[in-house]
Amino acid sequence: MSSTNTFSSYGSVTKAFHWLTALLIFTALPLGWISNNLAHAIYDPTIPTTEADIAAASQLFSLHKTVGVTVFVVALARILWAMTQTKPGLLNAENKPEAFAAEIVHWMLYASLVLVPLTGWTHHAAAEGFAPILWPFGQNLPFVPKSAYLAEVTAGLHWLFIWVLVGSLALHIMGALKHHVVDKDSTLRRMLPGRSEAPEPPKQTHSIVSAVAGLAVWIAVLAGGWSMGIFSDHSSQGIESAELEAVQSDWQVQEGTLSITITQLGSPVTGTFAEWTAAITFDDPPAPGLAGSVDVAVAIGSLALGTVTDQAMGPDFFDSGQFSTAQFDADLFKTDAGYEARGPLTIRDKTLDVVLPFKLELQDNSATMLGELELNRLDFDIGAQMPAEDSLAFAVNVAVELTATRGE
Repeated sequence: MSSTNTFSSYGSVTKAFHWLTALLIFTALPLGWISNNLAHAIYDPTIPTTEADIAAASQLFSLHKTVGVTVFVVALARILWAMTQTKPGLLNAENKPEAFAAEIVHWMLYASLVLVPLTGWTHHAAAEGFAPILWPFGQNLPFVPKSAYLAEVTAGLHWLFIWVLVGSLALHIMGALKHHVVDKDSTLRRMLPGRSEAPEPPKQTHSIVSAVAGLAVWIAVLAGGWSMGIFSDHSSQGIESAELEAVQSDWQVQEGTLSITITQLGSPVTGTFAEWTAAITFDDPPAPGLAGSVDVAVAIGSLALGTVTDQAMGPDFFDSGQFSTAQFDADLFKTDAGYEARGPLTIRDKTLDVVLPFKLELQDNSATMLGELELNRLDFDIGAQMPAEDSLAFAVNVAVELTATRGE
């Protein structure tokens, strides 16, 4: 059997690409469906979640993503190979409507084989979350920023394109079976492994009209996605956060970031709180000693933690429905090495005295502060159902950076 195509038959390389692609697709689809169902169960606060459940979902998602990236690479190689090959003619070219439909389906298939894994890969690169791709080449993509909106859009497109792929596959398989069972021609047999005796197809020409029709179908698909709100920005919606009362402060925060970094399955995931207040009194003393105080209130529901945000808000973690705010009431001290905030930190119904070291730059009535501390999630009953670090590390890094000006 020749490795290259002829007008009447497919070569061994094309056949290998075809059946390898089929194997990968029929592996990726059930893996995605099962892992997605597991993830929904994990995110549902009414369903108890164990560390084993999260580990299983993550492993299946990792396999799904890894197979998906493989589909993308194989699909590109298949397309490049097809561009160098003779395209075998249709055995039923005289049936114009059926031949035209077959051409459109092939255009839809080739496009979806690229777009489905590409949108999934882009979602993975744009999102903060778990389930890494199982390879040594990193988890990010060039020119793809970490963006909740981009992750949301590409997730929606991925879901939409999967249905295009499934529909195209169904039509492709039905067409092959129709040729084999009803027409009893060699359309299916000439793609099967081994040598097949296929008759010479009738002379035919391939029109660009089918490609234009395929493009029109894709435009209709995207229009349908737009009507369903796939391109709308829902990234800031979700769990309602507590409304924080305005505070009186000697120093007014002009800009600032309060973030946490967790380690899930060995990979760091960083999230930020959108809503928090700080009532600050501060006078820099000439020698080490008490310098002021700070009272910080944080709206737990305003945390954006990538793909695990909903899970983080659940009863096993922050339980934002019952404990909507966190509080840090601290005294500020100047030390020989710098500055510290010392006081009780309350998360959920647990209070622990902590020390936050920070750097401070003062210039006239403006101050820039940068501080970090490490907490143990178990001290606050965060993820108490995960008493080991197999899925979620104990250590949580808290970082705060702000610029404030002294009030008049």
